[in-house]
Amino acid sequence: MTEQIELFVNDEEHFITVDTSEMLVDVLRDRLGLKGAKIGCDRGVCGACTVLVNGDPTASCSTFAWRVDGARIVTIEGLAGEEGALDPVQQAFFEAGALQCGYCTPGMILLAKSLLARNPHPDRAEITDWMGANICRCTGYKMIIDAVEIAAATGEGQ
Repeated sequence: MTEQIELFVNDEEHFITVDTSEMLVDVLRDRLGLKGAKIGCDRGVCGACTVLVNGDPTASCSTFAWRVDGARIVTIEGLAGEEGALDPVQQAFFEAGALQCGYCTPGMILLAKSLLARNPHPDRAEITDWMGANICRCTGYKMIIDAVEIAAATGEGQ
């Protein structure tokens, strides 16, 4: 069974016919060419597929595309400014060296954006708790937490 949906992805409107079993990550990657959301665990646990749906961090690998009909979706590709200028959270991740292999980075950055939109000045404990929702398999979370602190300190992380 198929369904026609409307998505606003990175401020662009899309009308797409989806199979009712099709996941959001597949629509983003295969239909829209947005490869930033990765498929890691394919169960909504690791966070590599995290995107923002109406501002909320969402596991796109376990979200049916039809469930986000009419939603505003932000992927990592939607954060860069004019002429590719990095978003302040992206810049903070770069400055802190919080990029490791890069597989989890898009999801981590979007998770951090969501946290800073809710609380522009979180303490380290809140950052640690929040960022623990996504898994980094490389080196741990110290540099990731440092990056979120840098973004919060600039006041431009939302």
